[in-house]
Amino acid sequence: MPATIAASIFQVGRNALQRSVMTSAGPWGATLVRFLFGLPFSLLFAAVAFMLVPDARPVFGGAFWLSATAGAASQVLATAALLVAMHRSGFAVGTALQQSSLPLAAMVGLVVYHDRLSGVAWLGVGITSIGLAILTWPPKLTRTPHAFSGAVFGLLSGLFFGFSLNAFRHSALAMEAGHPVFAAIVSVCIVQAMQAATLTLILLVRDPAALRAVLRDWRSSLGAGLCGACASSGWFVALALSPAAPVRALGVIEAPIAAFAGHRLFRETLHLKQMLAGLAVIGGIVMTSLW
Repeated sequence: MPATIAASIFQVGRNALQRSVMTSAGPWGATLVRFLFGLPFSLLFAAVAFMLVPDARPVFGGAFWLSATAGAASQVLATAALLVAMHRSGFAVGTALQQSSLPLAAMVGLVVYHDRLSGVAWLGVGITSIGLAILTWPPKLTRTPHAFSGAVFGLLSGLFFGFSLNAFRHSALAMEAGHPVFAAIVSVCIVQAMQAATLTLILLVRDPAALRAVLRDWRSSLGAGLCGACASSGWFVALALSPAAPVRALGVIEAPIAAFAGHRLFRETLHLKQMLAGLAVIGGIVMTSLW
């Protein structure tokens, strides 16, 4: 629980800093900020983990690399989609749409893995879906031309985050099940190195201007990297200690924090309908997660 709450707080801070970078670097440049500038801190955390747990015996087998690679790719896509959603729909609404990760993962689990959920859990999926539909339906279409596309990107973000949550849990357990906190911290380091190297190479070839913008705005980028490394470590530790569902349920604390941050930092105002829809999303996710 402390790891999840801390991760949620750092994640809101990281998203806010990334959003400020997005204006000059674009969504992919802002996505790179999270991984490239978070990597030094993740390396430091991993070094401390090795010192504190000298008897750990990590195993980097096929199961680890498959889950880590799938989670890394999903997280990159989810981060880029989330930044676009926040840019087009607002910081708080984009964060609320991201919470769709759990109900969307439940639907994928039913279709792909034939998972079974209780009646209360499916009721939560329905309530969450209604809340998301309200959030994605702007009150004045002429004044919000990008609201629908922002909603689509928000839902895509939730779907990709749902995949990455489960993938990262399995990667940590495959590496060292006997020391879950150690495995989580080392997994963060390896995954961020993969993400930073891949995105840097892609931007170097396809959009060097975005890469230069990221490096030029290194002060904001460094802050986002620190918050990102702390957030990722918190999520990985929580997922290594508990199944994804209760972790995701407690993680909805991010939504009210983001609403407060959006008002204070970006002068965003939520309407009553959006606040009620956001509460419905949160309640539906808790029902889906815990029952």
